[in-house]
Amino acid sequence: MLKVNRFESLGFTSFFNPDTGFFARVPDKGGKEPFWSPHGPELMDISITNWCDKGCAFCYKASTKHGHHMQLGDYKKIIDQAAEMGTFQVALGGGNPNQHPDFVEILEYTKAKGVVPNYTTNGRGLSDEILATTKRCCGAVAVSAYPPYDETAETIRILSEHSIKTNIHFILDAESVDIAIDWLIAPPKFLEPINAIIFLNYKPSGRKVFEEKLLRHSDRLDEFFSLATSANRKLKVGFDACCVSGVFARTNANTSLVDACDAGRFSMYVSEDLRVHPCSFQGGLAAGDQFDDSNSLLDIWTKSENMDSFRQYFGSDRCGGCSHRSTCMNGCPLFDELVVCGNR
Repeated sequence: MLKVNRFESLGFTSFFNPDTGFFARVPDKGGKEPFWSPHGPELMDISITNWCDKGCAFCYKASTKHGHHMQLGDYKKIIDQAAEMGTFQVALGGGNPNQHPDFVEILEYTKAKGVVPNYTTNGRGLSDEILATTKRCCGAVAVSAYPPYDETAETIRILSEHSIKTNIHFILDAESVDIAIDWLIAPPKFLEPINAIIFLNYKPSGRKVFEEKLLRHSDRLDEFFSLATSANRKLKVGFDACCVSGVFARTNANTSLVDACDAGRFSMYVSEDLRVHPCSFQGGLAAGDQFDDSNSLLDIWTKSENMDSFRQYFGSDRCGGCSHRSTCMNGCPLFDELVVCGNR
């Protein structure tokens, strides 16, 4: 059933279909697209654990088997407040979120409060109970795709057998872009069941930073973005906000179908230790705001200097007279090196 949040004083209406994931933010007739939502975020990115047994060198959270879990009671407080603010959905991450000991209850509680849970997994720990609860409660699951892709393929197979809507999160860097191009031209068979492949720009953050892997070092970006936005592409494709500078500047894609970064404008992040940031990638760079009984999520959203600094950046003239500034909104406020428009 379509959920509608009407904000008459702000001049826009948000529509969300929990069953299909369809979302639209529609300004009133003659009005402009809203810059941010003072009522609260439409999406929340929540790290419910920093526990993971893979230990990938490129993990931006540097998650390990020594990582700790968010307390269930704290999570419920977050969801209670998210529901009050009209948040449509949450993206649960980590670590590997489905290995949180209270994961089933986390999914059930989120759905019961009228918020749609989604999560990203490396595929480990997907028990029958978790799969059944996922099917019943979640909008979609994203599978992190890592070479040699055997585990990725097996996870896709398992989720597909349970009729769970599955996306792929593919980290795009100066090396993996070659694989991405190959997949776009001739998708491997194990991708047949997926809904979409989402390309995530490699961030210079985490346990170990590989500067040479930054996407901007590739000489195949025009080829990649052309294939990824082609009307004849063989895979349904999406991008994280850190890729959109390439979409805007290197293609003729319809900009109305691509959003700039919404961190601090329509989304925010809560870590497993209850630190709140506009963006999850700021966690290793700044302390953020502490969520507790004296500092609500709405207080942080509307009063935090950190949140406001992101909004000021997106509304500034950082990129001067660039013709894409109104859609790209000056690129990333944290990592300038992520911008792949060729103008910076």
